[in-house]
This record gives sequence, C-alpha cells and structure tokens, in this order.
Amino acid sequence: MFGKRAKAEQVLKDLTTRSKQRYVSPVYFARIYAGLGQKDQALEWLERGYAVRDPHMEVIAVEPTFESLRSDSRFIDLLRRLNLSR
Repeated sequence: MFGKRAKAEQVLKDLTTRSKQRYVSPVYFARIYAGLGQKDQALEWLERGYAVRDPHMEVIAVEPTFESLRSDSRFIDLLRRLNLSR
C-alpha cells in the first residue's frame, strides 16, 4: 500500500483482533489485500462479503482500491452476481 507494507500488515492484525469481538466488514480486509497486491486473498474476502450480504459490497465496482482486480474473471463474476456489472 504505497510502500507502507508493515503498516498495512499491522492494520490486518488489528482488524483480525477486532473481528473476534464484533463484526468487521470483509471489504475492509479485501481493500488491504488488494492494496498489497494479494489478489487471491482480496477476492476471497470479497466472496465472504458476498456470502454475508455485506452492505459495503455495493461500492466495489467503482472503488479505486479494486482497480487491480477489474480484469480478473472472478471479480467480473462477482460484480455480475451483485448486479453491478457494467
């Protein structure tokens, strides 16, 4: 995430800890993984968001953080299932 890998990894740890006590949107995890260039993990978290009907999913089609995923067939399929495809 713009040369701040250690900070991003710390945020992931913090979110994981927080998620044990309350709900944390899977989209938050997906944003960090996408920023780190870890597409598979980002898509896995987006699928989790889809499974739990996370309201944050409605912005993934236009969110710049997910630009690196736009050409991935799994992301395209997810947008189709969310009825967000172009």
